[in-house]
Amino acid sequence: MQTTAKPSLWLLPCLLFACLRADAHGSVEAGDVCEIKIGFYSAHFAIYQPQTRQHEEFCEDIPDATETIFVIEYLHDVMREVPVDFRIIADTENRGRFVNWDDILAIDDIERDTVFYQTPAVREDGVFLVHHDFAASGDYIGIVTIEHPTLDRLYTAVFPFHVGETDWGYVPLFIGLAVVLQLTYWILTGGLRRLGRKKEEAEAQ
Repeated sequence: MQTTAKPSLWLLPCLLFACLRADAHGSVEAGDVCEIKIGFYSAHFAIYQPQTRQHEEFCEDIPDATETIFVIEYLHDVMREVPVDFRIIADTENRGRFVNWDDILAIDDIERDTVFYQTPAVREDGVFLVHHDFAASGDYIGIVTIEHPTLDRLYTAVFPFHVGETDWGYVPLFIGLAVVLQLTYWILTGGLRRLGRKKEEAEAQ
């Protein structure tokens, strides 16, 4: 006879946290090799901090406010023929992990928040390199813009990232949610009754 195990409620925050991590970095997808989506274009994406982390590779948050190299390696040959630009802005309004292109368009003065801008350039070798020396820790947003090869159309990628000390973000919230749900599950499955019976048995002895 087969039995079906009841799923524990503590799995819910774990699943929610996994979903958050999957979508937490906008156009950048983390995996064995990080990839950035720019409309229908895609490229390998990596970040290096050679002065402090040597050859260690990052594709999202970076640990130090120091010299940083962004590497975008094109996966479509047509990208070698069209201009690509790269902008980094300080997230001064705490737009957070779910920032998107509409949020960027709503900025009154993007130049005010811009800490780095690489003007549109054609990279025939298929590798777009950006060097920037971060002066301060904090939250930033990367913006990549690329033209359509034949139409008057732009495609964009927006990805938030943190520089410097660890940003715990939503982790405390999910830990708290996990504790509450686990406690609720324990009560609903008779944990409180069992505890009461044990107390009565101990007093009866």
